[in-house]
Amino acid sequence: MRELVVLGTSSQVPTRTRNHNGYLLRWDGAGVLFDPGEGTQRQLIHAGVAASAVTRICLTHVHGDHCYGLPGVLSRMVLDGVEHPVDLHHPASGEDVVRALVGLATPGLDLRLHPHGASGPVADGLEVVALRHRVETYGYRLSEPGGRTFLPERLAAAGISGPDVGRLARDGHVGRVRMEDVSVPRAGQRVAVVMDTAVCDGATELADGADLLLTECTYADEDADLAAEHLHLTAGQAGALAAAGGARTLVLAHYSSRYPDVEPLRAQAESAVRAASATTTVHAALDGDRFALPARRGTPAPSAG
Repeated sequence: MRELVVLGTSSQVPTRTRNHNGYLLRWDGAGVLFDPGEGTQRQLIHAGVAASAVTRICLTHVHGDHCYGLPGVLSRMVLDGVEHPVDLHHPASGEDVVRALVGLATPGLDLRLHPHGASGPVADGLEVVALRHRVETYGYRLSEPGGRTFLPERLAAAGISGPDVGRLARDGHVGRVRMEDVSVPRAGQRVAVVMDTAVCDGATELADGADLLLTECTYADEDADLAAEHLHLTAGQAGALAAAGGARTLVLAHYSSRYPDVEPLRAQAESAVRAASATTTVHAALDGDRFALPARRGTPAPSAG
C-alpha cells in the first residue's frame, strides 16, 4: 500500500474543522510521519491508523504547528507496546527543541535521532533539501530505484512463463531471452514534501519529477505580500512549482485560518498549472483525506477487452 493520509492541514493555529499539520505516508510496510503538530495522536485515531504503523518521523522544522504533537505520538507508541525502532529526522539547529519534546514522552521506545545540517541523503531512499524559511527548514523526498515492467505479450512470444519470469527478473536473462527484450523501463515512484518555505531553488528541486507533491499553501494569491513577509507560498506559487517540476499529483495543505473555504486556493493553484500547460492533478486536502500514489511512470495501461 502506498498512500498519503492527511491528518491535519492548518498552519499556525487549528480551526474548528482543521487540525494542526500531520501527514502519514504509507509506503509498503513503512509509515513515514511528517510534521506531527498538536493533536496528531487523536487524528491518527480518527483516520483509523494505529500508532504502531509509524516507523519513521520527519520534521521539516521546529515551529510548534509542525512538531508539538511529537510527545503524544511517541507516548502512544509506548503505550501500544511498539517494539520496532523509530527513526526521527530533524534539522540540527532544532536539537534542543526536539530533545525537550522527546523528553516529555513516556520512555520505553527505541527512538533514534538523526539531525541533519545540510541537503543530501539521510536514509535509504530518503533525502532532504534545504528550503527558505525563518528557521532552518528542509523538505523531504522519498524515492525508489527505477526498474522495468514486463510486457505480457512479449513474454508470451518469447515462451517465458511461470518460474522463468522470476528467473528472468533475478538473473537478467533466461537462455537467449534478455530482460530488455520483454520489458520496458519504469521510473521509481517519488514523493516530495515541501512545507514552510518561500519560492526557492530547494522547492524546485524537490518538485522535479514528483509523482505526488505535498506542499504548503498558506496564502491566497491576493495575499502575496503576507506570503513574502512570512516566507510562505501562495496557492498560485504552489501550482507553478508543481507545473515546473512536472509533478503528477499536487496535494495542497497548511492553510491559514483566514480561509475557511479552501476551494478558491485549489482553483488558484490549478489556474497556475493550466497557465503553464501542465497536466498536474490538483487537490486541496482536508483533514482525513487519503491520496493513493499514481501508477509508476512507464507502466503500460491495461489493454482493452
